[in-house]
Amino acid sequence: MPTTRPACGPISTYSRVQILHLVQSRPGRMISELCEATGLHQNTVREHLQRLIDGGYVIAEAEHRTTRGRPRTLYSAATGTPEASSSVARDKVTAAARRGDLMRRTMPVAASDLGQQATHQLDALIEHLEESGFEPVIDDEQLTIDLTPCPHAAARPEDRPVLCRVHLSLMQGVLTEAGGPLAADFVRDPALPQECVVQLAGTAQLVDTAQLRRIETAA
Repeated sequence: MPTTRPACGPISTYSRVQILHLVQSRPGRMISELCEATGLHQNTVREHLQRLIDGGYVIAEAEHRTTRGRPRTLYSAATGTPEASSSVARDKVTAAARRGDLMRRTMPVAASDLGQQATHQLDALIEHLEESGFEPVIDDEQLTIDLTPCPHAAARPEDRPVLCRVHLSLMQGVLTEAGGPLAADFVRDPALPQECVVQLAGTAQLVDTAQLRRIETAA
């Protein structure tokens, strides 16, 4: 049985997963809400939030007030959309695309049939997954990402659904920030705890174009 790598990055602790789950489920969370929901001390929550902000997974903004008083800081998930985009995340996807293009110039066989936008999305996603302790294996034809062995295989069974939802949302945020036709669709039901396969979705035009390119290459 393959051994799992330790989880790292944005989902390295379950406390951080809880915070991510809360800000992903509803934007504009206050520190007090996150403390009450998680049972964590304010300083601990602030530390987790700062790590997530530094990683490009959470954004903070001042509350818009219509009355006098000091505005509170509100925390939301960085989803990659224009209204919830992190400058850190934007820099990450740009750097990932640049490194991916450099690799493909030196290793042409690594190029994808999915087109430049989708390829750059995968560049960003692969770097995110590696940063999080995974060893992703991409299947361009089936649009799957095999993350076996999952670093979270040893997690409590009751925690796995939240872990999977949070991680899938993080992946979707990376893909949205990179911009392109690919989306993170769902995590397949595993036969064993260490198994993890993520199904991506692409536009029909993307899939048709990829199939046409493979036919042309074979001919």
